[in-house]
Amino acid sequence: MQYLLLIYTDASLLEALPEGEADRMMRHCFAGADEMKSKGQLLQSQQLEAPEQARSVRIRDGRLSVSDGPFAETREMLGGFNLIEADSLEEAVEIARHFPWASTGCVEVRPIRDMDAVRRHVGAPPAP
Repeated sequence: MQYLLLIYTDASLLEALPEGEADRMMRHCFAGADEMKSKGQLLQSQQLEAPEQARSVRIRDGRLSVSDGPFAETREMLGGFNLIEADSLEEAVEIARHFPWASTGCVEVRPIRDMDAVRRHVGAPPAP
């Protein structure tokens, strides 16, 4: 089963790290990612640009609203993601707990929904 690990970071906690520690953590992540790729567990991973470069798009009552940055009431901002393959939610959580970003934010583990099953459920034609 596939799981999306959403990486949230708190900039103030990252800035409070000793000099060079964030880079060490990133090197650790790259090493772990390389190992997971070699095992077929890591399907995709990407970092996101800073929240200041984001735009939030909403349509309410037919009117478009575009605002700067993410809509959030929290200090933790989405910084990236990892799409993984795991046998269970428990295994996905175990993988996520080894990410150093859990100490400077949060790693949200979310199962990926089978979109083909959703298509069948709602009576939509199969994807091309």
